[in-house]
Amino acid sequence: MAPKSSKIIIKKVKKGGHAGHHGGSWKVAYADFVTAMMAFFLLMWLLNMTSAEKRAKLSYYFKTFSLFEKGGTSMVMEKTGGAVGDSGSQFKLDGEVKGKEKSEAPTSEAIEEKIKTEVNAKLADVRDQVMVDLFEGGVRIQLVDKEGQSLFPVGASEPSPKAKKILGVIAENIKSLDNRIAIEGHTDALNYSTSRYTNWELSTERASAARKELEKNGLNPDRLMMVAGYASTEPLIKDNPNDPRNRRISIILLNNKVAAAGTQQPAPPAAPHGESQPAPQVPPRTP
Repeated sequence: MAPKSSKIIIKKVKKGGHAGHHGGSWKVAYADFVTAMMAFFLLMWLLNMTSAEKRAKLSYYFKTFSLFEKGGTSMVMEKTGGAVGDSGSQFKLDGEVKGKEKSEAPTSEAIEEKIKTEVNAKLADVRDQVMVDLFEGGVRIQLVDKEGQSLFPVGASEPSPKAKKILGVIAENIKSLDNRIAIEGHTDALNYSTSRYTNWELSTERASAARKELEKNGLNPDRLMMVAGYASTEPLIKDNPNDPRNRRISIILLNNKVAAAGTQQPAPPAAPHGESQPAPQVPPRTP
């Protein structure tokens, strides 16, 4: 019997064209890329429009935020007039970080803004006698006399009730910080008629009295770096050494660099603290 011949079957398989690989998927990827770039540039714009203090608070929030810890810091909106957003509110950090390291120290700008806000809110009647400014070494708060409104009785070192109120508000706002502190007393240029008691003693005693008042209101004494009196050597109003505004107390919050360097005179020329009339318990001052 002759062998049965085998049939060869050829199948033609149509391969899909390249259109399947290069259909619409690239458009999706491109759209995602454009969206991401828009979000990035929007974020850059928002950061550029936000103050340094707000950026620091936002950074603090996202560094400490956790979905799994109740101790994460929360951000609440507080109406304080100087604002962010449509409602005129600004961010305020509220709460503590539990189980985490402490946040970075607030900037000098943030400290200055906070103290100014508190002074305007709580010391409206004497806010023109509280000066808050920045200098290279940190933040300086000055309590100054003005005509007819002295923060210390004439020739005395005991703070007036008004001065105690101011020092109480200041202490409340700086006691939670970790900045080292220097306290300076200053007088005007009117001198005592004898050398037994001078503006040097008066300015030093007033600086120490301010220190005691701050400590009474919760300031940790370990943060003190210097308490000193400068008499009339650093007038605030240089062209009028007898101006009552030259009589003042300066409370200086040093930044970490200055404190570490052990600066002996942390702030630029401030001003003296003195009296234009004699006090009964001390020798009279020259008119």
